[in-house]
Amino acid sequence: MTSCQKIRPGATAYAGKQGFDYVEGISRESMGSRAICMMLLTIPPGGRAHAHKHATHETAIYVLSGVTMMAWGDRLENVMEIAAGEMLYIPADMPHLPWNPGPEPAVAVIARTDPHEQESVVLLPDLESLVA
Repeated sequence: MTSCQKIRPGATAYAGKQGFDYVEGISRESMGSRAICMMLLTIPPGGRAHAHKHATHETAIYVLSGVTMMAWGDRLENVMEIAAGEMLYIPADMPHLPWNPGPEPAVAVIARTDPHEQESVVLLPDLESLVA
């Protein structure tokens, strides 16, 4: 039987396949979640992820502070800016590559329909050079 649980972010961090360090929050490993994970991400100024997608899992992001950019699409042909106070939805299997162009760190809450979080990450090295 599961019960309600709380966690204070910051206790545990891990290096994601995408190239960023995440603060573990809610996941199968930390809480026994069966269908969702939620974590904190701080992207330092100049930080850039590897091109990737999350196989069969959707992602929702709320930017708490800072500004990020994200290239997305089959060939990363689209680019958008996401700033503090904005939310972003990334469909399952959507190639994307986020980065922080700004002078300040960008902090976001990320939720995904993958309770293991890193299990669905698929790196797309052939797309890396498409984003300068």
